[in-house]
Amino acid sequence: MISISTTNLAYRIGTREILGEVSFSLEEGDRLAIVGVNGSGKSTLLKMLCGEYTPDEGQVYLAKDKIIGMLHQDDAFNIITLDNIESASSPVDNTVLGQMYAVFPELCRAEVRLEQLQHALDTTSPDDTAMLNQLSTEYTNLNNRYIRDGGLYYKSRCRSILVNLGFPEEVFDQPVTNMSGGQRTRLALARLLSREPDVLILDEPTNHLDTDTMLWLEGHLASYNKNKTVILVSHDRYFLDRVTNKTLDIENQRATLYKVPYSQYVIEKEAHRKEMEKKYMLQQKEIARLEAYIEQQRRWNRERNIIAAESRQKAIDRMEKVEKPKDAPKAIRFTLNSSGESGNEVAEAKGLTMGFGQKILFRDLSFLVKKHDRLFIYGPNGCGKSTLIKLLLGQLEPISGTIEFGYNVTVGYYDQENQNLDEDSTVLDELWNAYPNLTQTEIRNTLALFQFRGDDIEKEVRVLSGGERARLTLAKLILSKMNLLILDEPTNHLDIESREALENALKSFDGTIITVSHDRYFMQQLATRFVDLGDHGRDFLGSYDEYMLWRENRAAEKENTLSSFTPAETTQKEEYLERKKSNAEKRKIEKRKAEIAREIKKLEKELVDIDDLLFGEAATDYVRAAELTDRKTTVEDLLMQLYEEDEELAAE
Repeated sequence: MISISTTNLAYRIGTREILGEVSFSLEEGDRLAIVGVNGSGKSTLLKMLCGEYTPDEGQVYLAKDKIIGMLHQDDAFNIITLDNIESASSPVDNTVLGQMYAVFPELCRAEVRLEQLQHALDTTSPDDTAMLNQLSTEYTNLNNRYIRDGGLYYKSRCRSILVNLGFPEEVFDQPVTNMSGGQRTRLALARLLSREPDVLILDEPTNHLDTDTMLWLEGHLASYNKNKTVILVSHDRYFLDRVTNKTLDIENQRATLYKVPYSQYVIEKEAHRKEMEKKYMLQQKEIARLEAYIEQQRRWNRERNIIAAESRQKAIDRMEKVEKPKDAPKAIRFTLNSSGESGNEVAEAKGLTMGFGQKILFRDLSFLVKKHDRLFIYGPNGCGKSTLIKLLLGQLEPISGTIEFGYNVTVGYYDQENQNLDEDSTVLDELWNAYPNLTQTEIRNTLALFQFRGDDIEKEVRVLSGGERARLTLAKLILSKMNLLILDEPTNHLDIESREALENALKSFDGTIITVSHDRYFMQQLATRFVDLGDHGRDFLGSYDEYMLWRENRAAEKENTLSSFTPAETTQKEEYLERKKSNAEKRKIEKRKAEIAREIKKLEKELVDIDDLLFGEAATDYVRAAELTDRKTTVEDLLMQLYEEDEELAAE
């Protein structure tokens, strides 16, 4: 059954088209990823789906009785108060837990009314049978509805979701007004998940989530009610692959639906583009051949030549013209230049202790960063990762301990909040003020690498989107000379293409990197070392996959050393080990899926090359053609096996 669909949606700002001819439909249980470069219209489409924006053309169809719930990007959480609840026993207030309960207003009101009815039953005279019957009937009916609508377990559900989204129980009674923006966004997500709308729309839900919380959210969405639909925008490639089953690609104001997860979509999109380009070129070649024939016949100018020319012209006119594929949006591209060789020992932390007030973030932390390390600072939210970055930069002073830099170390810094930008400057002036010795042409060329062209360079920084601010910060970074890069969540606000460009630039950077990131794909591509603040500053030398495997093995070993458990502890242990085993199996499957995707891509390219040879240089070479045909059969068989294995893994 169709849950939500669109027909020819279009949205414009003035004369500028943001989206056009957007048509797709989703069944109950579908999980859709919407992908595209920053500024392509993803958030605009989400707002049209939930009714916040009115399309200029087309319409959105929502199945009868379906409810939409949406989490906006960096949602600014508002405190909820409920009218008609005056009882002091109401669970709704401005605390973290109270705002979770406020998502269930009918249940909160029912609790207050049930309390009032119980009090009335207790205080009504036994002789007033009519009143007692009336109160009893209302109490019974209301209590039945309360139980039917989940009144007995909604509070435990709220608590469970909060814990899994990184809220320890000690903050449940804290006022929402004391929370950071990231905490409020996670609370907004927790509220939305607790309500379980029929169509759940999430715009960048992984912002402000640490790795463990992200893993929980993946599992939660993957097991989300199969009769409900999920639509999300995210730039986390692992997250998209593990949660979604369909991908809507937005490019050049148009949308194309692929009925596969993200990684397979990338392969299919590339194959589709090559196929369309090939069809277009072949048709253009045929048209050119016919037009040359027409021109030749007309030059001869006899009656039969004129007839032949007109016949060929009609053939051209009857052709169903293949439209030339539009160029894909240009991705950013850049390199990072080292300022020269540093000493072998780049930075050393000795006995660092840091905290604020009574809260100690880490104690007696020591580690040594060596030349060419790609060190990731790892741990859950709130453990002090960004604080450690500020200590390394000298922006904060530790309670105790020291940080020393080695010989000839020059530092480049990327701030996740882009706070080093002047809100009143234009894009052009922001870069030029930082590097006044460069010419305007050099500044403009650098900005063009990061997709700032034309009128974009005259925009004020204050009006830039999160993605544009991130790209401007990167533009400033590449012009500086450094051999130690310190990066705080560098992939935040970057689209997938920009993340890949950053990964490639960092891979080729001939220097040392210290970074904080929750992007698992980013860590997998770059990491050579980890300092885990959530594990007492554990220093591990190895890749991301090796580190995750080591963590799992270490956790399992710890569990095995415990000798006695209560029944409840035994159950928790079994559940924990089962989750660990399941997560390890999932990673194994994902690794194999990535290998399959690479093999499929390689074989599909080989098939295209074989076809080009069969219809080209080998067309008259029968021996060569036979060899190519045999190879084509082998490749097709291999592809079928890989397709089947990929489907089996997807089913798991």
